[in-house]
Amino acid sequence: MKLLPVALAVTATLSSFSIFAETDPLDNIQLDDQQPLVISPQTDIPDGIVFSGYARYGFHFSDDVEKYVSADGQLIGNAAGRLGNEGNGGEFQFAKGFVSDNGTIWDVVVMLEHWGDEVGLKKFYAGATNVFESQPNAYIWAGRDFHNRPQTGLNDYFWMMNDSQGAGIKNLEFGNVKFDMAAVAQVVDGGGTGDSGNYAITSKLHGINLTDALDLSFYANYGFSSKYTETDKDTETCIGAGTAKQCYVDDIDSYQLALELNHSVGMMSNKFVTRYGNNVDNNIFNKTEDLSTLLMQLEGKLVMSNQTNIEYLVGYQSLEDKNASQDDRANYSAIVRPTYAWNNIHSTWLEAGYSLVDFDNQSGQNDAWKVTLSQNISFDMDSGARPMLRFYATVGDSNTEVDLTRGETGKQDTFAVGAMWEAWW
Repeated sequence: MKLLPVALAVTATLSSFSIFAETDPLDNIQLDDQQPLVISPQTDIPDGIVFSGYARYGFHFSDDVEKYVSADGQLIGNAAGRLGNEGNGGEFQFAKGFVSDNGTIWDVVVMLEHWGDEVGLKKFYAGATNVFESQPNAYIWAGRDFHNRPQTGLNDYFWMMNDSQGAGIKNLEFGNVKFDMAAVAQVVDGGGTGDSGNYAITSKLHGINLTDALDLSFYANYGFSSKYTETDKDTETCIGAGTAKQCYVDDIDSYQLALELNHSVGMMSNKFVTRYGNNVDNNIFNKTEDLSTLLMQLEGKLVMSNQTNIEYLVGYQSLEDKNASQDDRANYSAIVRPTYAWNNIHSTWLEAGYSLVDFDNQSGQNDAWKVTLSQNISFDMDSGARPMLRFYATVGDSNTEVDLTRGETGKQDTFAVGAMWEAWW
């Protein structure tokens, strides 16, 4: 019996790599990207509660003030590479499915996250499918959920990350093409249950098969604010004082447009992404007036044999802020990770990465490089197989000529060793 796909959506939405091993519980489930999967009339609902999640924990010792290697001001996630260069945390999900006598199929999902000192509520939603006779595969949901958060793996970058609470519909079918749309609100800071005052309409058109080897998806998101919001302090207006104080912002709209192209032929698979943001970066709610960002990124994998793979990524992102032009910059990134499996238990990975931050209006550049060697014990031979135990050593260097966050300029050499387990289930 298949496990409930929504309960296992964490496999797609939380995991750090975009390419996964096919294990028995995930048989025949297509992991199309880092979006939550949804139930359909074809879903077999298991009895009881399904527990799933993603986590990585371990120790990381560094001989430098900077524990991890990065270029100050970089924009594309962990742009010098994530292997042996990332912290701890996890997300833990419980889901229950129901089948109604009227033929509708339901699920209720809750998820807790632990990426800091506290454990927080990340998801709590319900959804139903087989509701409309003309659209049996449409999935209607409401609540708090991961939302609109596609990811690339080698740099652990969510090139959109619009987690929120609201309602929407997924997998409306127009021929072979599918359409998702939602109206969502950013959750108030500090663990509250209400809305922050930032809202968005999000949409995705997907399943556009140009050829047998090429498919296309489009994203279009529009963000707006009410008269009360917790963000955009630069344009905030406050009235009153003390407990009667109320703050609001002038209306600042934002939008994101993105294209995702997936290509797979033979033993090679590639994903090309381009995203433009107006008044935003990768989060539609966190608006900055007169900000524009542009991302272009290619990530791929070449399977040379059952034992040898090469994963690679090249990326570019620019940021222009008319109100803080001294911070205008572009981030160039390249990562390559050859992997070799000695057998179906032991493997060796080598990851090399480079990140360059080039400033438009300041003289100087920031850059960083790192190389990590990792010896692994894993669930299976494929490089995406989990659980995995990793024992690694990292060497790297960062050079800061333009100080944005570190409080000083100069060169920092880093040597680190560590051990970590990682799993999605």
